[in-house]
Amino acid sequence: MISISVSHAQDEIQWLTWEEMQVMQKRKARKVLIDVYTDWCGWCKRMDKNTFQKADIARYINNNYYAVKFDAEYKDDIIFNGLKYSYVKSGRKGHHELAELILKGRLSFPTVVFLDEGLKVIQPIPGYQDSRSMELIVTYFARDYYKDTPWKKYTTMYNSYMIQDAGF
Repeated sequence: MISISVSHAQDEIQWLTWEEMQVMQKRKARKVLIDVYTDWCGWCKRMDKNTFQKADIARYINNNYYAVKFDAEYKDDIIFNGLKYSYVKSGRKGHHELAELILKGRLSFPTVVFLDEGLKVIQPIPGYQDSRSMELIVTYFARDYYKDTPWKKYTTMYNSYMIQDAGF
């Protein structure tokens, strides 16, 4: 019975808060995947349902990243890398300074942001990603292909090479 529960838990992404991720990062450094969303974003909800709920995607993310789900309109302060980031009101709405930082000023939702083991932004990937696209993206960053293989070349070689290697 317990093994079924553990197996089922691996079929869902283990989302962490910023604080939890930083504590885990101190224990064992890993890359970080951040899902930046807003409550009003329809494409964000669709990506949650159609991409992040896929068992193979969830298992791969859980095994290779710390995953953070981050509302870009979060109202509370966040301490990250020793600096405090706050909510900035703008008109009737606003955004969180940390969202602006990791999205490199392009507040577009959904966006998946990848951080390296030192918590430096590798790259934000804006827009809805289906499960096939997400599979390519998460393996590209987890396996460090981004360091020396251009994206276009990676996508061409993925089908022949990565299927055996990726764990999908």
